[in-house]
Amino acid sequence: MFVELLTRRVLNFWAPRRGPLTRTPELAAPPVQAFLINGYTSSGGDAFAFYARALGLGPLVGTRTWGGLVGIESRLPLVGGGNVTAPGWAFVNLAGRWDIERVGVAPDVEVDAPPGSEIDTQLERAIAEINLRLAAEPPTPTPAAPPYPVRR
Repeated sequence: MFVELLTRRVLNFWAPRRGPLTRTPELAAPPVQAFLINGYTSSGGDAFAFYARALGLGPLVGTRTWGGLVGIESRLPLVGGGNVTAPGWAFVNLAGRWDIERVGVAPDVEVDAPPGSEIDTQLERAIAEINLRLAAEPPTPTPAAPPYPVRR
């Protein structure tokens, strides 16, 4: 669902009788994005990074993801109320090869985040990547409402 939301682009605008233009879809993603990943990015985060790259949504900035993407197939109940899970699904890429599990997703821009640092180097680099892309290709501004047509 999140990946689908991030692929949405503005298709048109609506001019109300009063007020500013509104857009369709209302929840459209910005045209320039970057994604932070690191070794704590796992499971659905691994998949999310893979999908963002596959769809060309923006650069992956940080360090390689954990590579813990497997699907749970069964839950076995325990006497104390807990349960044990077992992996039952694995990720296969479009080329028909196993992927992500035990490998992770490598970043497009490798930036480490040293522990204890007061500066988030990954976030700063992601912002720099976005600014470079915006400078190269600024987003299309929202147009002004055209004059109302004269109809007879």
